[in-house]
Amino acid sequence: MKNRQNNPICQLFATNYPIIQAGMVWVSGGKLAAASANSGILGIIGAGSMAPKLLKEHIQKAKSLTKNPLAVNIPLLYEGAHEQIKTALDQGVRIFFTSAGSPKKYTPLLKQEGCTVVHVIGSPLQAKKCEDAGVDAVVAEGFEAGGHNSKDEITTMVLIPQVVQATSLPVIAAGGIITGAQMAAAFALGAKGVQLGTRFVATVESSAHQNFKQAVVEAQFDSTMLAMKSVVPVRLLKNKFYREIAELEKNCAPSQELKNHLGKGRAKKGMLEGDLEAGELEIGQGAAMIDSIPTVAEVVEQLLSEYNQSIKVFQ
Repeated sequence: MKNRQNNPICQLFATNYPIIQAGMVWVSGGKLAAASANSGILGIIGAGSMAPKLLKEHIQKAKSLTKNPLAVNIPLLYEGAHEQIKTALDQGVRIFFTSAGSPKKYTPLLKQEGCTVVHVIGSPLQAKKCEDAGVDAVVAEGFEAGGHNSKDEITTMVLIPQVVQATSLPVIAAGGIITGAQMAAAFALGAKGVQLGTRFVATVESSAHQNFKQAVVEAQFDSTMLAMKSVVPVRLLKNKFYREIAELEKNCAPSQELKNHLGKGRAKKGMLEGDLEAGELEIGQGAAMIDSIPTVAEVVEQLLSEYNQSIKVFQ
């Protein structure tokens, strides 16, 4: 990958490569973010599962392991997002990825603090709203992505060119991207960078439980499904919990019944504690393309090698 100095995403985050390790609940802690930063990409701490005290600990841990830039992801749908933002600011974080809410809510505050702000979107209309709100870039995340997803169900290959056309902001492609060849495809569609979540779940430095990592490795093409669209759409590995949710949805259960069955702590139970039956296992369709649990450095090296090999086709 050449001409990194001319890439707007590398310039925005002061990284060697226009690759972002996504912020994910129970998976992307300080260790994963630091390993990503040390590999020349942007590492993100996923604050969605962290109380302010724990977030502070992860930021401090990451800073003890790397001198390179780090970011924090704040899902705005969670209570306590304001306190998480305050904690990250107090710890010197100046790159924020926000998601699952309005970009207008905290962007003015973050820009006043001299921060770089990126918002995750799932449609070209949302991209325009982000530009109006003053963010610096957008992550256009397709329907293939794991975790919380867009109700519009627009796939990455369709979403990226529409978002590129709708905004002058740098566009970071996300959703189902696992390989360097897919990176090349995203750049061909007009993206300036890529964000990967699922690929980094199954790495040595990930906080995910070994059971969950192994389940990702064993996933097949039909192992995930989007569920709970009437509550908060989320892509899950199919397990006992997923099948219970699917049965409730089949019987047209009201949103409150789905919320009651979800309860609290399901994602922690599955992703961090390794309960593969009762836990909520958030992962993307790209899991079917993963067959190993390498280090972050090995993932980045392979991505770059595959990317360089892929673009030779066009030379």
